[in-house]
Formats: sequence, C-alpha cells, structure tokens
Amino acid sequence: MKILITGATGSVGNTLLPLLAEKGHELIVLTRNSKTAHVRLPVDCKIIEWEEISTLKEENIEVVINLCGENVASGRWTAKRKQAIYDSRILLTRNLIDYFRESFHPIKTWVSASATGIYENSIVPDESSPSGQDFLAKVCKDWEEENFKAKDFNIRTTALRIGIVLDFDGGAMQKLLPIFKLGLGGNISNGNQWMSWIHVRDVAGIIMDAIDNPSYEGPLNAVSPNPITNRDFTSTLAAILKRPALFPVPGWILKLLFGEMSQIVIKSQKISSGRAKNLGYRFIYPKLERALKIICDQPGHIMRMEQWVPQPIDKIFDFFTDPKNLEILTPKFLKFKILRTTSSPIRKGTLLDYSLKIRKIPIRWQSKITECIPEVRFSDEQTKGPYKFWYHTHEFFEKNGGTIIRDRIFYKLPGWIPGDIIAHWFVKKDLEKIFFYRREVIEKLFNPKEKN
Repeated sequence: MKILITGATGSVGNTLLPLLAEKGHELIVLTRNSKTAHVRLPVDCKIIEWEEISTLKEENIEVVINLCGENVASGRWTAKRKQAIYDSRILLTRNLIDYFRESFHPIKTWVSASATGIYENSIVPDESSPSGQDFLAKVCKDWEEENFKAKDFNIRTTALRIGIVLDFDGGAMQKLLPIFKLGLGGNISNGNQWMSWIHVRDVAGIIMDAIDNPSYEGPLNAVSPNPITNRDFTSTLAAILKRPALFPVPGWILKLLFGEMSQIVIKSQKISSGRAKNLGYRFIYPKLERALKIICDQPGHIMRMEQWVPQPIDKIFDFFTDPKNLEILTPKFLKFKILRTTSSPIRKGTLLDYSLKIRKIPIRWQSKITECIPEVRFSDEQTKGPYKFWYHTHEFFEKNGGTIIRDRIFYKLPGWIPGDIIAHWFVKKDLEKIFFYRREVIEKLFNPKEKN
C-alpha cells in the first residue's frame, strides 16, 4: 500500500518506518523540513514539504498515519509554547483534512496519534471515559475532532491515545536515563501516582495492526496492560541499572520549575488497554521490567539512514570502497585528510589513518575494516579516535533499477555519563550535518538529473 506519514522524524516514526518498509509498503513523508528529514528518517522514502502538499494529487494514497505535533515535554508551557503545541497538531491536521476534502484519493484507513492526557479521571476503565478541561485535554480533544472529520469521507479512522512512551533515544527515557545512571534518581512527588506507559515498539505495533485490522475504529488506548506507580517504576529502573534512587523530586519543585507542564509527570493515570487486547493486539513488552531492560541494555546511540541512487550496485560499491573518495564525501569544515591506507580498494583487515578537525580540535582517527563482502556490505570500526566506540556498517541493495545505500552507525561517547549528557546533542547535530553533506554530494555524482 501507499502510506502517507506526518511526524515521521520522531521516535515513533523512526521505529515504525522500517517495519512498514519491511512489509513492502510505499512510504511518503510529509514534513516541515525536508533537509533534516533526509538524515533523520531510517529508510529511503519520498519526502514532501507541507508547502508542496498539492503534489500529493499524483499519489494514490491508501493510508494516512498522522503523528504530527511539537514535543509537549520539551520546556515550560509559556503562552507562545502552548500555542505552538496546539497549532502543530490541530492546524496541521485541519490542513491535511482540508486537502483531502478537495482531492480524490482512495484512502481506506486514517490512523492518528492522540494522548492519554485527554482524560479527566485518574482511573480510566475504557475509551468512553470523560475528557478533562485542562490545556492538554483540550489539545487532545480538538486534535481528535479534526482527525475524525476523515470519517466524513467514509474513511475508517482511529485515534491512538498514547501513554508515556519508553524509548532509548527519545521521550521520557532520554531525560531519565542519565539522571538514574548517575545515581541521582528518585520518586517524583510522593511516588504514588499511576503511570500508564508503553514501549515505542508496541506503539508501532498497534499502528501496524490498525492498518490491517478493519475492527480498529474510533479512540483506542495505546498503553501497556500493566500500569505501574511512579514508586515502582523508580525502583525497577534503579534495580536494572544497579544504582540507588535516593533523591525524590517534590511536586512543588516541579511546579515551580515547569509550571503547568509539570502535570505530565505528577498527574496519576491508570488506563485500561482492554480494547487493544480485545482487538487481538499482542503486546511485545507487556511488563515494565523487560521493556526497561531492553532500553537500558543499549550499548550506545544508533544512527540509521538510506539513500537511493539510479546507478548499478557494482559502480556504487566500487566508489565507496575506494579510500580516496572519503575526502570527496566529507564536508570541508572537518579538514579531513587521509594519511595512510594499507590497501586500495579496501578489504577485510584494511587500516585507514586520517586526520580531521572536530569543532576546530585536531583529531587523529584510525579505522579497521572488519568485514567486506563485495556488492553487499562492508564495516569499519574505530581503533583510535574521539569516540569510546564507533562501528559503521555500509550496506548496498538493488532496488527499482538502482541501488539503496544504507548506513547503520553504532557509537558511544567518552566521558562516562556526564560526557554523554553534555556532548551527545552536539555530536548528533554534527553527524546530521556530515551526512546531509554526503547525501548532497552523492546526489550530484550519481543522479543524472542533478547534472543537467
């Protein structure tokens, strides 16, 4: 099927897109910034900016997955911030609905994100429970109302009321893990409030089920079948990390620091997942301990991206295994220079020494090719350099008369936990710049349209 996705660069999108691609779906991403989307999306797909939405008329879209929305937990809810949170969901969804109202598309299914913040009560037995009156409830309610307008076009529509999403490099865990690894974690407020959580893989799994199962319709709670109190969450996470959790954060401090936004972590919610189970969804991570262990056992950070070029796989593989082309693919600001290679083209066991500057600091780097399978893949591992660990796998696949170039990078930063906390944001931004530059160079070199 041809599937349109909004908000694809978030943690849910990064988990969902590879699953959709594996099933053979054709993916189109609607984004506000195509430049960053090209390096943040884990699979090769068509990318369209919102300003170019009219070009969708050429596509026979069958499914819409609407995940758009600013991060609600990224800072204090000022008036300006609240407006951005609201508009990024309601206005963008309204624009999407208005576009499909004016255009003919054979859409069968519309799946939208929403949030458990819609509910008024702390105990929610099912999706018919009343909605609240606070800001977050209003955002969710209005958001769902906009999405359910798709039903006017006889489209099967569902809104997933998503709980606290657990993921390694995003959501709540991105903020909590460093604190708990330092042994500075503790209960939030009195610790008695209920947390209705869900692992990001199960969010993606429910979306996949909603596409295929015609019984998915209306609102659906996307939460684990086993909610837990904040106190038990804290003790479980601390035990997995083998760290103490002796520093509780009083609710009044959170209110002082974050104002109205603090309700996200203070509010108690015990929400039923009964409807999802009745529809046949089988949770991959139903228990908190297993979900947290999978996250905590991640050795470092992961970066994934793909690019398609209309060239044969042998030509592309030969280009990437020629060491001198590394300088062509590296941005000038890095002052990258190859000092020595033990073989050309590279093969298993090849050593490459080079110099570069990272934020104007001179660095020497040595990589070893640990695997090289002609026209399939090769991998390089840092043996000397700035990272505590760096392993980069380059894979190549034939597709649509051309070649998919797939990069998978596993890396860990030096400086133990403080180094990771301080440096990772900068490192991630730098890597995105580097790979965006490389993407542009590859487009110019191997896409004939770019040469005309």
